[in-house]
Amino acid sequence: MFDFLEGYDLLGAFWVTVQLTVYSAIGSLIWGTLLAAMRVSPVPLMRGFGTAYVNIVRNIPLTVIIVFTSLGLFQTLNVSLGADDFTTINFRLAVLGLIAYTAAFVCEALRSGINTVPVGQVEAARAIGLSFPQVLRLIVLPQAFRSVVGPLANVLIALTKNTTVAAAIGVAEAALLMREMIENEAQLILISAIFAVGFICLTLPTGLFLGWVAKKVAVKR
Repeated sequence: MFDFLEGYDLLGAFWVTVQLTVYSAIGSLIWGTLLAAMRVSPVPLMRGFGTAYVNIVRNIPLTVIIVFTSLGLFQTLNVSLGADDFTTINFRLAVLGLIAYTAAFVCEALRSGINTVPVGQVEAARAIGLSFPQVLRLIVLPQAFRSVVGPLANVLIALTKNTTVAAAIGVAEAALLMREMIENEAQLILISAIFAVGFICLTLPTGLFLGWVAKKVAVKR
């Protein structure tokens, strides 16, 4: 029944998907946190940049962003991100595009968490002489992260599924292999079911684990 799978590196394709997810998640968390800090910053220029970035990027289709990294950055501007071979270049460009897109949603999730921190705590911290970066790092962000583990889990699950867009620039992840198998084999329903189960195996445990973490670290008000 599954003889048609011979000759296809199914595990390898899903391993590329996992790598795309992990690298993009780390980058998105860092960039998204910086954007959230900008959005609540007392500096108008930084606040304006953060707001403009989020409102623009999250309303652009991810496919457009991913294709732009290949056609715009690499083929037009020769940005290769330190890679030499075409496969590595496309992988890194896909990670860059996923980070740029997902960070906007991480930022908004974090900003909602920042808004749950009592204003009195911030005012007390400023009253004892802490600067804005210190207040953000020591008082606000630790509580914000604890209150948005659930929403960040949803962003991570969406990111895992969004990695399929990397197939648009030839990254050899699961979606690209699925398309190749469907073109070569007369097993449309079975192939689709196999890849659907594969993504469920990636996303379901993540959602359950982070849901458990969210309950454990929730801030008691």
